[in-house]
Amino acid sequence: MTIKEFQKRIEEKYGKRDRERGTDKTFLWFVEEVGELATALAGNDHANKKEEFGDVFAWLCTLANINDVDLTEAVERYRHRNDGYK
Repeated sequence: MTIKEFQKRIEEKYGKRDRERGTDKTFLWFVEEVGELATALAGNDHANKKEEFGDVFAWLCTLANINDVDLTEAVERYRHRNDGYK
């Protein structure tokens, strides 16, 4: 599945509810998931790490959707970068 396909799937399944929740409340959910990922990264449970990475990515897609940002376009600038830092 591509980023675009996943972002579209999130929009189709949750878009109405996500837009009703709005950016501020959605961002709080995103931050909570980032915290859960931080906790998972401190441990040794690989399955939990995978789950939390997935949750963070899904909430990032949600934030992008409700702010009309195509994540594929947003990351395009990294496609041909060689230095990785600029």
